[in-house]
Amino acid sequence: MASREATTGRNSGSATDFFGLFRAGDLAVRYPEVPALLAGLDGLEMIRAGQLLSRLDPAAVLSAHPGTKTIRVAITGHGEVAQLQPALTAELARHGLLARSVVAPFDSYIFDLADPASRLYADRPDITICLLDATVVFDEVPVPWCPEDVRRVFSEKLRTFEQIAATFAMSGHGTLVLNTMPLPYQSAAQLVDYRSRAALGVLWREGNAELLRLMESNPALVVLDLEPMAEDVRLTDQRLRVYASAPFTTELTANYAREIGHLASGLAGQGRKCLVLDLDGTIWDGVLGEDGVDGIAISDSYRGQAFQTFQQIIKQLGARGVLLAVVSKNEASVVREALRDRPDMTLREEDFVRIVANWRPKHENLAEIAQALNLGLDSFVFVDDSPYECGLVRRELPAVAVICVDGDPALHAGRLLRDGWFSTRDSTDEDRGRTARYRDELVRKDFLDSFESIEDYLRELQIVVRVRSAESGDVPRLSQLTLRTNQFNLTTRRMQQSEVSALLQDPGWMVLAINASDRFGDKGLVGAIFARRQADVIYIDNFVLSCRVFSRGIEQGCLAALLDHAIASGVTAVFGEYRPTAKNGIVGDLYPRYGFRPVPAATIGDKTARFRHDLREPLERPVHLQMEEDFSGGLSS
Repeated sequence: MASREATTGRNSGSATDFFGLFRAGDLAVRYPEVPALLAGLDGLEMIRAGQLLSRLDPAAVLSAHPGTKTIRVAITGHGEVAQLQPALTAELARHGLLARSVVAPFDSYIFDLADPASRLYADRPDITICLLDATVVFDEVPVPWCPEDVRRVFSEKLRTFEQIAATFAMSGHGTLVLNTMPLPYQSAAQLVDYRSRAALGVLWREGNAELLRLMESNPALVVLDLEPMAEDVRLTDQRLRVYASAPFTTELTANYAREIGHLASGLAGQGRKCLVLDLDGTIWDGVLGEDGVDGIAISDSYRGQAFQTFQQIIKQLGARGVLLAVVSKNEASVVREALRDRPDMTLREEDFVRIVANWRPKHENLAEIAQALNLGLDSFVFVDDSPYECGLVRRELPAVAVICVDGDPALHAGRLLRDGWFSTRDSTDEDRGRTARYRDELVRKDFLDSFESIEDYLRELQIVVRVRSAESGDVPRLSQLTLRTNQFNLTTRRMQQSEVSALLQDPGWMVLAINASDRFGDKGLVGAIFARRQADVIYIDNFVLSCRVFSRGIEQGCLAALLDHAIASGVTAVFGEYRPTAKNGIVGDLYPRYGFRPVPAATIGDKTARFRHDLREPLERPVHLQMEEDFSGGLSS
């Protein structure tokens, strides 16, 4: 059996290093090192680390590292919910986020969430967690009871949750998180006949299904399904439940916190996008260079079947928008032969956006893939069966999430999926076509290499840009662009779907969707401009553009179209803002580059720079672009 260190891919000494930092009083000063140290911890160590991190003064961390991303979290619910705070603090820190959390008093969730004037709404948390368990229902069921009593109370609670979601949509900020309520065995066992237990099981699952369906009509709501999270852990600890009103076991609480951590990371624009895989011992059994294409095992043995299942899961992730790539120490031609010719191979060449097989260090290949795809290293997850390779990548590229799958291949899938690195609030059509679009992008780069000048390349690329008033069907993708775009994001204002929808309904705002295509195909909805009008002035609140369309003049063409529309609408000036972050320096000079002049610093708050275009001279449109414009939903005067 593999050692725990090999199984988890944990860093030797991580626990010692982290707790040593705490004892030395250096956690705040060295907070940027915390995510890498926490990556090596698990279980009770993460809970203990969270307890120590909860003692940190966020102001001390921000004083030492002003650029640290903070996230405000409110925790309320039925019963005692304070047990979630340490685990959640650690999980947020693992993603480089600094928690500012508030824990509500015992069983106060209705007061907190049903009243728009409550303290919780006034605090405007980024994530509001309402922790629920089965006692929400059973505490109000009479004794003795029958399944019909449970149905009645559950239905009443569903109406309450629906009202809470509606109130949050109107008065809340950020994202509200509810969860399903698994049925405890101790509750079902009180019905001595199996027919009644079956009736209880049916109505309980129907109630949870209705709870999950609340997401369909509430864009600011996320409902976590707790049943899969409790698959390998105990649901409740009766002593903790009875004596401390704690709804879940420590293990399930840790799983819940891990899920919230990934949700928060996505909302902060830090979602992972690319899964990079080793081959030998990772997606098939055997060594390709020694066993040959016909000698590796995929489906013709019990271990081979485990690898085939793992490949099926990877292919499913790719179909949902996760970019797949290979980094392997092998001969490239043999790797492609295996992926192409083995009839039982689930993963094929076309499933991967990049296949790199050579004898160079893997961290160098990973860095080059990131550069080729124009993605930050914090967008990558690397999977390998070698503790050495995992340790090397973790050390040289600390931003990359590393998963070591050394050991039993039947456990590979669990190790990949347990962390939910690719979880996102919604999946869009653009996500599901992402692999093909990125692969086309690499073809474009090869096409570029065939030209002597960038001007010739852009002209032959035949780019068509459509700038149009956004529609309701664009809302999920527009929200996603603000949440996940970090480089070409002028102010990095993250917007939930409900916030985008509200702007579409506001006549004082213009939300422009930017679509692009070229000779290689349709690139979909790749950008957005959010602008508002006050009197005879337009303010560009934000401008975002996908990294897939950088350096093609699209931003200039879109700005030119907006400025021309402003002139035609009687506007006298257009203002734009730039708020610097660690990742958006590429657009720091965007507005000055296109004729905007800086506004005197005395009129600007924070680090935000403001620029003004007086519209005296129109902005030229790049000659290689074919522009299509539709401002039918333009700003009212």
